[in-house]
Amino acid sequence: MKIVVATHNEGKLVEIRRILEEDLGEDASGIELVSAGSLHLPDPVETGVTFQENALLKARDVASRTGLPAVADDSGIIVDVMGNAPGILSARWAGAHGHDKANNALLLAQIEDIPDAKRTARFRCAAALVVPDVEAGVDVTGGDKPGEIAAVSTAAATGAGNATGATAGAAVIGRYAIKSETVEVGEMPGRIIHKPRGEHGFGYDPLFVPDDQPGRTSTELDYEGEPLTSAEMTPAEKNAISHRGKALKALVPAIEALLKSAD
Repeated sequence: MKIVVATHNEGKLVEIRRILEEDLGEDASGIELVSAGSLHLPDPVETGVTFQENALLKARDVASRTGLPAVADDSGIIVDVMGNAPGILSARWAGAHGHDKANNALLLAQIEDIPDAKRTARFRCAAALVVPDVEAGVDVTGGDKPGEIAAVSTAAATGAGNATGATAGAAVIGRYAIKSETVEVGEMPGRIIHKPRGEHGFGYDPLFVPDDQPGRTSTELDYEGEPLTSAEMTPAEKNAISHRGKALKALVPAIEALLKSAD
């Protein structure tokens, strides 16, 4: 069974594959993961106001275009004293999307005078699985009107041709209806420190000290013995407690049920 992961980051496929193998064992070999990027699908505009809405929006877009089950996630950091901001605006908190240093600097400035006991925060991730209704076929619309989608046929998405000479990447104009949706949420609680520490990770990782720690402490000068930030952890240490890992792991039963239904 082929599942499309709604991302242009191939690294996410590695993480999802690891989780599937841990939870499904040999059954995971029956699942082939491909990225939306490898199918040359565009990123949809994220218009949701919650992580759940944006995860579902991205998964629906991919499933409706390809006729294949799709997995998507959306995540960010929420700071309690800021009323759960930055939230869904985490990646563009300072204006430009993905400008980590600017985002971190703005967040630190906004809570500069907040005492340590009130600097609680959490990373939150929503992960969604959307299954299209391929039996109903594609709703052909003509493709000339606003909001219409060019749905990549299942044959195109799987790289298969047909007797009429269709090739991978061929498309029909329309979209597949949605058959079912599942969304799960995972969180990693912790607190925001006053200065960034660590060279790993991305985003707000250098500012965030998770409550769950791997059993070792910081070795940075002036911070020896302090709990680790996410950016000081190894990828394996962070993945073991991460919000994304928890959300994706919670999604595994729905993926397993889909796999069994395809047998």
